[in-house]
Amino acid sequence: MNDDVRNIVLGVVAAGISAAIGWVARTYLWKRKLRRKQAFFGLPDNSESLLVVNRDAGSADLAVHRYDVFALLELAALIKDCGAHAEVITQDAARQGFGERTEFCVGGPGSNRRMAAHMHAMLPGVRVNTDPEPGPDRLAFQIGSERYRMEPGLNEYVLLARLTAGQPGLSRPVFLFCGQRAITNQAATRYLARNHERLYRKHGNSSFVLLLKVVNSQAYGPDVVELVGDVTRAAQAPLPASTPAPRTSHRAS
Repeated sequence: MNDDVRNIVLGVVAAGISAAIGWVARTYLWKRKLRRKQAFFGLPDNSESLLVVNRDAGSADLAVHRYDVFALLELAALIKDCGAHAEVITQDAARQGFGERTEFCVGGPGSNRRMAAHMHAMLPGVRVNTDPEPGPDRLAFQIGSERYRMEPGLNEYVLLARLTAGQPGLSRPVFLFCGQRAITNQAATRYLARNHERLYRKHGNSSFVLLLKVVNSQAYGPDVVELVGDVTRAAQAPLPASTPAPRTSHRAS
């Protein structure tokens, strides 16, 4: 074997080794990213999860609002990416505890009794005005001493929460998407899909409650979302016996 042939063989071998190392490294990084995603959502391979569907509050029948359907599709894609499975049930058929399966609950307490039960049990510092009568406080959020009023189509709020019962890591989480309108529910699921890695780095497997604002949904749909803040402490603390007037009023103009 002359020098030229030997150099060619060595080059091919080196290229093969480099390609193999690159493939192993990419596979390792992909698997690590997947495991983090599965840990955050509580969705190991072939696990079961629950999608709790609300009803359209503006419909006389038991229809699901189209934006809530879009929200479910966003969540279904996340579940599939984790290699898990989902069972879809309606809010009035969900009669079981939490912690055994990851749960994704969509819709406000006025249209989803499962959401109302979760908020009563785990978010005592949050109140949602479900009074059907029109007025400036209709569907407003009360979080601690703060009030967040809706400007339909302009500024609308949604709570995105990851909650665990008991010690983190030992029970499956419940994800809540509690919005003032159906389009804000979809905005929250999209925000979660886009930002779950950052949320995992910040919160790990612990509980959190975020308040999001959907800006100008009449023009931008569910895509323009601002993080108002982390309201975990206020949401999980009981409201005072007589809640004082809110220090900050987010009023419709």
